[in-house]
Amino acid sequence: MTSIDRRSLLQAGLVGGVLGALPGGSALATGSGPALGGPVAGPRAGSTIPGRNAARPVLTHGVQSGDATADSAVVWSRADRPGRLWVQVSRRPDLRGGRRLRGPVVTPDGDFTGKVRLRNLPSGERLYYSVRVESLDGVFSQPIMGQLTTAPARRQDVSFVWTGDVVGQGWGIDPAYGGLKIFESMRRRRPDFLLHSGDTVYADGPLTAQVTLPDGRIWRNLMTEAKSKVAETLQEYRGQYAYNLLDDAYKAFVAEVPQINQWDDHEVVNNWYPGEILDDARYGEKRVDVLARRAHRAYHEWVPIPSASGPVYRKISHGPLLDVFVLDMRTFKDRNNDVTYADPKRGLLGREQREWLIRGLKDSKATWKVIANDLPLGTVVPDTPSGQEGVAQGEPGAPEGRELEFAQVLQAAHRARVSGIVFLTADVHYSAAHHYDPARASVQDFTPFWEFVSGPAHAGAFGPNALDGTFGPNTAFIHTPPVANASPAEGFQHFGEVRIDGRTKALSVDLRDRDGVSLWSTTLPAPR
Repeated sequence: MTSIDRRSLLQAGLVGGVLGALPGGSALATGSGPALGGPVAGPRAGSTIPGRNAARPVLTHGVQSGDATADSAVVWSRADRPGRLWVQVSRRPDLRGGRRLRGPVVTPDGDFTGKVRLRNLPSGERLYYSVRVESLDGVFSQPIMGQLTTAPARRQDVSFVWTGDVVGQGWGIDPAYGGLKIFESMRRRRPDFLLHSGDTVYADGPLTAQVTLPDGRIWRNLMTEAKSKVAETLQEYRGQYAYNLLDDAYKAFVAEVPQINQWDDHEVVNNWYPGEILDDARYGEKRVDVLARRAHRAYHEWVPIPSASGPVYRKISHGPLLDVFVLDMRTFKDRNNDVTYADPKRGLLGREQREWLIRGLKDSKATWKVIANDLPLGTVVPDTPSGQEGVAQGEPGAPEGRELEFAQVLQAAHRARVSGIVFLTADVHYSAAHHYDPARASVQDFTPFWEFVSGPAHAGAFGPNALDGTFGPNTAFIHTPPVANASPAEGFQHFGEVRIDGRTKALSVDLRDRDGVSLWSTTLPAPR
């Protein structure tokens, strides 16, 4: 890996004036500057330092944006060498009358990745931006264009998509089968944002050069060094995210649609929990806590979220009609092999996150409160013969184990008369709609709600899983393959689309296939 010292940065004028440059992760800067339409400041496009003739730098993996609010968003990119990022943002596709922001210096410490937090943006608008990198020699890269939509400040239509599970079970990028085609189908829906429900990469799922399909056809994976083995080192975890951005459809999608990302297990290793010691011959490093620290750093470097470290759980308000509560059901999780305990202080979320969620639901003024749970609530997801991976512990009776903390969340929301709760999840590699009702449940102290399941985006398709009756789930729709680990070529890839009507406040859900065809839909009237 290339190294660079402070003297080189000083000589190039690339030290100073950077807000929030964070060691051990991607560089992060915040920018406000003049309002859109105001004067443009910063470097002249294509300028170089006189007398120098350096090779032009390159942004290697396109651009992304994330966590767009009514007045801010995060823009991400990666360079091929040390340098400073510059971002220009405007209401116009040609960027005229826009604002140019000086971003952070990217260095080898953060894998040359960097983020710029755009502030003072106009609400409820589609904005256009470009990113360049300025090398130590003062040479500018070609710009890469992107788009993003900010959240509305007033009541208006809202549209977003969600899915999870990308490049899993050995199914990588094969252009002959459309690559990551589902991202092009989602892009055509022109959503305000993507809720990525976890398993953004499969760090534990190495690829082989080719796989023979059941009918004899050959699936040929695009191969990289990082995807040839399980990820253990920081650089190998970084390579998981770099791989997905080699796909044209994926790269075009993330350049146009802001993301709200959460993580699940495969960003680290299958079904992991803190303190676990692996019994897997593929791993030299058996301590999951060590692997998780490396994976956490790579995640924050390569994913467009505001923090360069810290918790993944957060609330994102998307106008008066929608609040999104993004859960972290990994970092604070208890052991998978003991899920029938009676201690309500244990669970998947941990005390701090559980109290944060209850408080946030009670305080929310939004019509709809979407809880993004990367593990389904009532679906039984086995780990070991005696252990469970998810919330449900497999028995339909009174809550036990991890069910206790969700009973507490649902009970607190019910008693506070919180309405409009909807759960959105992925994880199980099929699409489904589950309705939960206390009339069918072992506990009655909660308000009926829906949980919608989508995915995989590009991974092996499985299912169906059994349902645990504790919270009274009923399956209204399910779409599963006839055999386990069906390839993306078989068509059982899914994403969901949510639309909220700005006039009626009704929430509509479509569960769609890889081509964007709606397989099932429903409309939920606005809660009273």
